[in-house]
Amino acid sequence: MFIGEYSHNLDEKGRLAVPKKFRTALSKGAVVTRGLDNCLFLYTKDEWKKLADKLANLPFSQANARAFARLMLAGAMDVSVDKQGRIILPEYLRTYASLSKETVVAGLYNRLELWDKTAWETYTQQSEKESNKIAEQMSELGV
Repeated sequence: MFIGEYSHNLDEKGRLAVPKKFRTALSKGAVVTRGLDNCLFLYTKDEWKKLADKLANLPFSQANARAFARLMLAGAMDVSVDKQGRIILPEYLRTYASLSKETVVAGLYNRLELWDKTAWETYTQQSEKESNKIAEQMSELGV
């Protein structure tokens, strides 16, 4: 289970240190892809397989299903953790998420999200302001 929020620097070659507590879970390989809200999603191979299977079974006759599958699947890239605990993020994904040097790695149970630090701060500040409204909507979903 991935939880917590960590700040790490992205180097000029696109290498990002994975928080030490997550390295074992990612040691068998991982998949990084375009996420929502202009971040990247990083999955273990097992979690990626579950998601990819669901995406592959979406009705391809529906435009939104095709678009979402393209967003997630076409942008995906296998990554591995090197001996220093880093992964290399492809340039097209760094560009998509506007990642600069300061990067936030956020654990969200079955995935990690990779955010530009400024974008993360803006997003969390807005979410915190709307937390009561969000909580009310989540209660309608049984949370």
